[in-house]
Amino acid sequence: ELTLKKGIYTKVLPNREDIIDIKKGISTLDNLNNYNFSQGTVIRNKKIVAIENKGGTEEMLKKCFNKKFKNKGVLVKLPKRKQDLRIDLPTIGFNTIFLCKLADLKGIVLKSKKNVFLDKKKCISFANKNKMFILSK
Repeated sequence: ELTLKKGIYTKVLPNREDIIDIKKGISTLDNLNNYNFSQGTVIRNKKIVAIENKGGTEEMLKKCFNKKFKNKGVLVKLPKRKQDLRIDLPTIGFNTIFLCKLADLKGIVLKSKKNVFLDKKKCISFANKNKMFILSK
C-alpha cells in the first residue's frame, strides 16, 4: 500500500527534456553507490543541481529554490543497489512534493515498489493541481 507500482500517477507526463534529466539523475545515483546517504538528486537542464547528503532530501530541496527556472527539473529518489530495503526505503510524502513545487521542479521519479510514498492521494492531487508529474520506474 505504501509503495508505488511502475507507472505515471499524474495527468502531466514527462516531456523529452524531462526524460533526459531523469536519465542523468539515475546515472548520477548509480555512480554514487558507495555513499549510502545519497538516495536523491535534483537535475535541471541536463545539470546536477544537488545531491542528497546526510541532511536528507528536504535539506537538498531547500537548496534548489530558483526563480529563474519555472516548472523545470526533476527529483530522482532511488534506493542504493546494496541497500537493505528491509530497514531503509527511500521515503517521500506531502512535504517533499511541496518543497519540489517551491523549487519549481516539474516532477519526481521513484523506483517501482522500492519506496515509501506517504499521503498518496493528497500528493497526487497536489501534483496534478501544480502541473507536476510523479513517475515510478
